[in-house]
Amino acid sequence: MDSRTFTNRIVVLDTETTGLNPQEGHRVIEIGCVELVNRRLTGNRFHAYINPDRAIDEGAMAVHGISNEFLQDKAHFKDIFQDFLGFINGAELVIHNAPFDVGFLNYEFSLLANQPGIITNYSAVFDTLAYAKKKHPGQRNSLDALCKRYGVDNSHRDLHGALLDAEILADVFLLMTGGQSSLLDEAQSTQTPTEASPHNNTIEGLAENRPTLKVIECSTEELAAHQLRLATIEEQAGACIWGQAN
Repeated sequence: MDSRTFTNRIVVLDTETTGLNPQEGHRVIEIGCVELVNRRLTGNRFHAYINPDRAIDEGAMAVHGISNEFLQDKAHFKDIFQDFLGFINGAELVIHNAPFDVGFLNYEFSLLANQPGIITNYSAVFDTLAYAKKKHPGQRNSLDALCKRYGVDNSHRDLHGALLDAEILADVFLLMTGGQSSLLDEAQSTQTPTEASPHNNTIEGLAENRPTLKVIECSTEELAAHQLRLATIEEQAGACIWGQAN
């Protein structure tokens, strides 16, 4: 487990934008967030497409595939702000290349009439790109590269999308900062928040008439090789718990 201590509630966040620089008037057009509590997906999500009241750069459109026409009837940022703030408030935000997304969101905040301040007034921020560069110096640390390194399936990611990228980043984050927290995470992510419990470690709903599992016994040669491997581990690292099992 990574030595860094995270809050119990984490929101993994990603945005899509009209361009690269908010200082040039570029705006947020999509926000996607997924919630983790005690390192488990809760199934709670925030997702919104946003009308930016300006044209999208062709280069940006090639990345995310969102068109100007698609956004014409979508809400403006001011209309989704309270729901968004309610979702992230008090959580720790996990973002890949956080300065980019935070810079855009702070710009959106600055355009609001009530002047709510900046993101870090409401949430801590953890940058997975900065963390990955320290953990894997000299290597490629894009989200795609991290997916490959940690075995996260992103084959359905032809174009960037804020919610899809947030879901993928959540998997990468859990593996990069300590591994899978529970084999039940995927099942729990489909439950409602009231159904999901971090203390419920039972598997229910198995059919009574399910077929008997087939057991394949190892050969004598395989067993000997296994015992030799355990002996090598014990010699190099001390007591081996697998060798002590009955």
